[in-house]
Amino acid sequence: MAQNEMGSPELHFWLTRSVARVMGVNLSEAMASDRITAQDYASLVTACRECALVENCKCWLGEQLALTSTAPPGCANTKTLESLARHH
Repeated sequence: MAQNEMGSPELHFWLTRSVARVMGVNLSEAMASDRITAQDYASLVTACRECALVENCKCWLGEQLALTSTAPPGCANTKTLESLARHH
């Protein structure tokens, strides 16, 4: 991916939701309970769109057989997702 090129919004929306779900986080519920804002959610997806580790993330998701408390290695959203998972 070129430096200024971002990935598909739809793909990264679903990747972000999927990683969160595997971590026990429902982003819609987090937003409804004011744990994140709509802008925070959009920023998570944008950070994912800018990430160069998409294939690693897809593989990581495919390997998860149970909930995990950690994001995929190198995930741009690790800090936020792990914080949400801890406070779930």
